[in-house]
Amino acid sequence: MPLITSLQNQRVKQLVALQQKSAERRRTGLFAVEGSREIRHCMEAGFEVATVFYCPEIAGRCIVENGVGEWQDVVGKAEEAIEVTREVYEKIAYRGTTEGILAEVRARERSLSDLQLSSSPLIVMLESVEKPGNLGAILRSADAAGADAVVVCDPLTDLYNPNLIRSSVGAAFSVPCVATTSEECIAFLKSHGISILTAQLQDSRPYYDIDMRRPTAIVMGTESTGLTTAWREAADAHIRIPMLGRLDSLNVSVSAAILLFEAVRQRA
Repeated sequence: MPLITSLQNQRVKQLVALQQKSAERRRTGLFAVEGSREIRHCMEAGFEVATVFYCPEIAGRCIVENGVGEWQDVVGKAEEAIEVTREVYEKIAYRGTTEGILAEVRARERSLSDLQLSSSPLIVMLESVEKPGNLGAILRSADAAGADAVVVCDPLTDLYNPNLIRSSVGAAFSVPCVATTSEECIAFLKSHGISILTAQLQDSRPYYDIDMRRPTAIVMGTESTGLTTAWREAADAHIRIPMLGRLDSLNVSVSAAILLFEAVRQRA
């Protein structure tokens, strides 16, 4: 297999750019995924792995821990496999020396019409959530709760941000995620008979008093500004998480987990 030893190699520069710049991800239609577990989730979700870069010096330890077959499977299914030195891997990796394997993957765009919903869908809608770590954590909770999809309206971060992928621990691939506008999303929910529950403090009821057994969309905004008027007016119900301390809000990913698992509890 080819070997890259130089930090000035053009492939190395492209990988660094993919990790750091959303514009480069959009231009190339590629994004980077690190770690064997995340790459396997990516493959299982049907994403095309264009190139795998691996460092035997680092990967050798992980091969002992995780099994040779697992690594052979990851490398074998890629269109191209390239060996790199430790120095090069430390340059291209977002997380330093983790596992010694990194992949360039072809991005895949989803629209609302691509979603395959269950008979009583459970969807998380996020308006203008800007921190990729929060979005990744919400995707992880959505996976655990068996949600049908996560929809990001008017997004301020791209769906292939490396911090989002890292914090989702693979849920970025197991949970269908769509970026769209609030207007299109509201129309989609209304046309599919999905109840819109907006998380807000004003004019709201405790979340556990609302029926989430029916088709449900849990809608959340940013911690600083909350939801826009369009969502508040489109809502079928306004819900809140009772706050017993001095603060009036939770981290959006924590709030999403609480609301998702209330839906799970009601549907059990």
